[in-house]
Amino acid sequence: MLLLLGGFLVLMLLGVPVAVAMAASSLLYILVSGVTPDVTLAQRMIAGVESFPLLAVPFFILAGNLMNIAGVTGRIYKFAVALVGWMRGGLGHVNIIGSVIFSGMSGTAIADAAGLGTIEIKAMKDHGYSTEFSVGVTAASATLGPIIPPSLPFVIYGMMANVSIGALFLGGVIPGVVLTLFMMATVTYFAHKNKWGSDTPFSWPQLSSAGLEIVVVLSFPLAIWLMVMAGLSVNVSVVIGLGTLLVIDWYFDFSAVMALMAPVILIGGMTLGWFTPTEAAVAAVIWSLFLGLVRYRTMTLQTVAKATFDTIETTASVLFIVTAASIFAWLLTVSQAAQTLSDWMLSVTHNKWVFLALANVLILFVGCFIDTTAAITILVPILLPIVLKLGIDPIHFGLIMTLNLMIGLLHPPLGMVLFVLARVARLSVERTTVAILPWLVPLMLALIAITYIPELTLWLPKYMGLSK
Repeated sequence: MLLLLGGFLVLMLLGVPVAVAMAASSLLYILVSGVTPDVTLAQRMIAGVESFPLLAVPFFILAGNLMNIAGVTGRIYKFAVALVGWMRGGLGHVNIIGSVIFSGMSGTAIADAAGLGTIEIKAMKDHGYSTEFSVGVTAASATLGPIIPPSLPFVIYGMMANVSIGALFLGGVIPGVVLTLFMMATVTYFAHKNKWGSDTPFSWPQLSSAGLEIVVVLSFPLAIWLMVMAGLSVNVSVVIGLGTLLVIDWYFDFSAVMALMAPVILIGGMTLGWFTPTEAAVAAVIWSLFLGLVRYRTMTLQTVAKATFDTIETTASVLFIVTAASIFAWLLTVSQAAQTLSDWMLSVTHNKWVFLALANVLILFVGCFIDTTAAITILVPILLPIVLKLGIDPIHFGLIMTLNLMIGLLHPPLGMVLFVLARVARLSVERTTVAILPWLVPLMLALIAITYIPELTLWLPKYMGLSK
């Protein structure tokens, strides 16, 4: 255990990429201990990515890239301005609401920060907000990406923990609302403290238009249900509903109805059993292509090709981490390291609430140093047996782990959202870190609420019959 973990930590301190550090320390352990033939390294790494749920990873990444180049981010921003821009500290609220909507399509915090963040930070600076405040609220709202479904970390966790990815997606809905409310309350606090006004004049026509878009989107599943109750098949009802929606959207030229439909289609399709979470990722790509090529006509073959190559690059790095982490996690198990760590934690406490507090501290610490995918792959084999022994629902624990790791993305030394926003805002990493610090308060308060009120996570999956 010391050789495996010690080698990994030494390589990390030397600045070796996390995936290479895990693979190299795993190979060193195998060669020195002789616990298994060295060819096992390749076999286990290949086995680590031979998983149907992992097919969702490249498709969700591609969907996020396509949404960015299709101009959907600009339309989401315009919709959010109409909805909440008139409030005090308006563009701060716009930033958060925009992230909520984009979260229903991309599933990643980095796509949110890089896509919407570019638009939002520039707009906030043009309206007189400080760069630090603009960066802070953008960073905090980007954490919503993997909490509100769909979510790439949920896919990885569901695969590792052998729990329903659909249940994890549904479990993220209410915690996402809680996070949103805490962040909007923080914007309101800063607005009153600094005596900020609104950023756009209050306009009944604009607000009514935004409200009408929400009504149109929410009426879609109701209309489908009514048609099914009237005797039409589900497929025919969906075709009629989508056709009607397209006509309404074209006639009124709504800014974000079709973008708002993405999470409705994905969650609705999974709930009704039309497709699995993995197939939902393909549906997200098809919907993105439809918006960019047909509805908005903002895509070209060149931009689609660029999004595809960007996706290949990102997917390769993510899956390389998964392959390296899979052999590392397997060796932690066969070397009894995971069992030793599990026994040690159980010797400290058998109270599940105390364990959750300790787990939060551990995952927060790990999230500051290790990539989200690698952290999930390493920590799940160690912590899940304890979670099950103490009677903690693994879906609830999945939300806790993901939120902790999202907060870790905002911290040096390896916080990717931190580095993306530092580049977008042209700030030093040090100034960006200081700008994010106040936003850790609402994030930590939301983490405490989600940790110690399990029903925030479990009520919806139980209601939909996806959890006991």
